[in-house]
Amino acid sequence: MTELTAAFDAAGIQYALCGGLAMAVHQLPRATIDIDVMIQPSSLDAAQHAAKRLGYDVDAGLMTFAGGRIQIHRLTMIDTEFGDVLPLDLLLVTPELTEPWHSRMKVEWEAGNLWVVSREGLIQLKRLRGSGLDQDDIKRLEETQ
Repeated sequence: MTELTAAFDAAGIQYALCGGLAMAVHQLPRATIDIDVMIQPSSLDAAQHAAKRLGYDVDAGLMTFAGGRIQIHRLTMIDTEFGDVLPLDLLLVTPELTEPWHSRMKVEWEAGNLWVVSREGLIQLKRLRGSGLDQDDIKRLEETQ
């Protein structure tokens, strides 16, 4: 995550961490196996290029959920040393995601500054998707506000 966000910063790509790692930034850590990053659709090519330079070279393409309101472009890194599969989900800002996007905030993190979706923005994202894990995350986020 640190290398990825540094690469995005260096390339001038605006982003906002969302998903499980954003939960950790909001002091509600939970297990996660992927990196979820929200970006503008106009930044997709640059973000893919930056990620591929870091080894995210398996391109699963665009996936849509919630009737097209959620659009995710998935890239994956296969760590040949350990055999791990590390997905990177580039969540594109759609009209339904404008509010969470505008709620993003810059926070100080272990390796410097990091852009992350606000707690309320994260709740909005998770309500839109609505999986069981999302419902659990929403409960935790609301209980600690």
